[in-house]
Amino acid sequence: MTGPRVAVVGIHGHGASHVRNVARLAAAGQAELVAVADPQPATELPPDVQVFGGLDELLAATEVDVVIISTPIQTHVPLATLAMRAGVDVLLEKPPTASLAEFEQLSAVVAETGRACQVGFQAQASQATLTLAGMVADGRLGEIRGISAVGKWVRKARYFQRARWAGHRTLDGVAVVDGAVTNPLAHATAAALLLDGSTGADDVRSVETELYRANAIESDDTSTVRIVTGRGTTILIAVTLCAAEHLEPAVIVHGSQGRAVLRYASDTLETSAGTTKYERADLLENLLAHRADPAVPLYCPLEATGGFTRVVEAVRTAKDPAEIPAGLIRWEDEELERHPVVLNVEQWIDRASDELALFSELGAPWSIPATREN
Repeated sequence: MTGPRVAVVGIHGHGASHVRNVARLAAAGQAELVAVADPQPATELPPDVQVFGGLDELLAATEVDVVIISTPIQTHVPLATLAMRAGVDVLLEKPPTASLAEFEQLSAVVAETGRACQVGFQAQASQATLTLAGMVADGRLGEIRGISAVGKWVRKARYFQRARWAGHRTLDGVAVVDGAVTNPLAHATAAALLLDGSTGADDVRSVETELYRANAIESDDTSTVRIVTGRGTTILIAVTLCAAEHLEPAVIVHGSQGRAVLRYASDTLETSAGTTKYERADLLENLLAHRADPAVPLYCPLEATGGFTRVVEAVRTAKDPAEIPAGLIRWEDEELERHPVVLNVEQWIDRASDELALFSELGAPWSIPATREN
């Protein structure tokens, strides 16, 4: 038994992990890696895997059941559309689309074709995330004062030079909307919305953005975003790619009867009862199970990323990120290792998280007033 026929589009960078995962499932007889597509040369593929330059060539030449799309953000919608209209189910990397209009377009294709479209927000398949979401829904943390998501990461020059689209808001006139909030730390926002039960596009009432950059890029690398959901919950996102050291991101629920901290990268949940590590389901395995039995729900279907896409849209339509003054930045290392450290950014992020406040409201030295999208 070989299982469903799977292809991977975009096999370098994060795409390589998808190739390894399909190979793992193939070894267990749960799937078969039949083809890959990438304009760049392929390396270290299992034997008998067909290689193509693009998805159109791949679909014309071989039969597949599932396509994994791990390509530049601006290519997600056309590739996913091509696959689903060919009768193929899709695992689409995050962010699924670069705008709300694209999200609506892709949602229409899902409805038209009846195909499954799972989005690669791995934290949504973590029992740590789902356990905390249950605690919030059941009122075990009391009245929720708010939810905050913090990310203190280090991204070096090589990160922004890894691809032509990296660090861009647009490329060749097409929306990309790369940036700390929408791409590397997107899981934090998506998880926060899930914890509130506000994953749909209509579940978000308003979004305020404050976008900044220390790097010489178009997109944001240090930002606060405040979301108010239809439930009236305030969600505060405070993130940077310019920290002094790389730390695991966290999503924090502030309740009247307790505080809980989700560290989704390690699937751990900290409450007053202690710290517990949980298991995480595999999104591809879940998609394959859903194919075999539609009664098995997807962990992250496209429609469950509508709230997140409202945030992407607010970032897309906001003013370009403001440049952080040179006097507030310390540069470290050289060449591809070179990276900025925004002075004291960690303390400002912690305050933003605790007070559910934007950088400008706290008086951060680089801040300007927010842009609000209703």
